[in-house]
Amino acid sequence: MVSQKARADSLSLLLFTLRSGKLMAINLLKVSEIIACPPLTRLPESHPHVKGVATLRGNSLSVIDLSRAIGERPLLDPDGGCLIVTDISRSKQGLHVQAVSKIVHCLSTDIRPPPFASGGKSFITGVTQVDGTLVQVLDIEKVIHGITPAPHDHTHIELAPEDAAVLGAANILVVDDSQVALQQSIHTLRNLGIECHTARSAKEAIDKLLELQGTDQEINVVVSDIEMSEMDGYAFTRTLRETPDFQHLYVLLHTSLDSAMNSEKAKAAGANAVLTKFSSPELTDCLIHAARTVADFGQ
Repeated sequence: MVSQKARADSLSLLLFTLRSGKLMAINLLKVSEIIACPPLTRLPESHPHVKGVATLRGNSLSVIDLSRAIGERPLLDPDGGCLIVTDISRSKQGLHVQAVSKIVHCLSTDIRPPPFASGGKSFITGVTQVDGTLVQVLDIEKVIHGITPAPHDHTHIELAPEDAAVLGAANILVVDDSQVALQQSIHTLRNLGIECHTARSAKEAIDKLLELQGTDQEINVVVSDIEMSEMDGYAFTRTLRETPDFQHLYVLLHTSLDSAMNSEKAKAAGANAVLTKFSSPELTDCLIHAARTVADFGQ
């Protein structure tokens, strides 16, 4: 029997506002610094949601007009406010916001999925309550993807015959609450000639594992996001390791965060490996290694 009650991990959120004044949040681990909005250089033919480029300690930083990017009204003072400098998925960018409010600490279980009515156009990945006020957690990966989509290579990747054979024998489940990230992983697998199962939450993933258990599609490799509502990737991994039927699963935690802390927490939770999003060649190498590991385990 699988317990679907998450053991909560602590989480720090940076709260900020746009013109409407409603509170929004971003995982503090994705923030490298907060600065006053500097002078910007507007580049010709740049995306309309990019306000311009700032120079930060000698390096160029693209600045996203977050209000426009998520369909909100522009800031009252277009040259005021501040920048939240984020460091995710191997890149840095500045988010132009009205003001930064404060840092709050909560549990991963406190983050709930966004309301169903928010729909596919929503830039919210979860919601929580802070002092009785609703806070929306920003899906920053979706914002960035809307401005600079990851290029799709439609070329079928030629694997070495032994790699293709071992990978083709693996049954893979990809778990991610970001539709953008999920599609990136699916695309990489399809370029390898591999179809996979998917889930948008840890709870849905557990249901899928149970559904396929004992069939010829029984899962043996799980690729899971870390930041997910209700049950994050760490808690999901611990749940699998505590469930006899799923202790043997190879678990790769796939995250937009890039820090030694994530590797340590992933190892402590029982994950086999952790990878920063998004590199198709690196994901391919990790999946081949995972498939070899489960093949050796089954011998």
